[in-house]
Amino acid sequence: MPSAGTTEHLREQRQRQTIEPIVMRVPEACRYLGIGRSTLYVLIGKREIEIIKLGSSTLVLTASLRALVERRRKNSDEPTAEAVQ
Repeated sequence: MPSAGTTEHLREQRQRQTIEPIVMRVPEACRYLGIGRSTLYVLIGKREIEIIKLGSSTLVLTASLRALVERRRKNSDEPTAEAVQ
């Protein structure tokens, strides 16, 4: 039977695993969206994805990635002109 200390440690470990990061590096953001690096930089250039610079690191805001997906999802839900006719 696990001790109280072990149980607490496991609970803390699970909690740390479920906390979504505020920012992520470019390779992580690419994996998160399932896109290539150049596509990510195009979206950054169009200001569809928000970044911050910390030293020489480019950090992508996770909330910005989620917002992009939500915007694109809403746009894909709208009927096209062909579907309306």
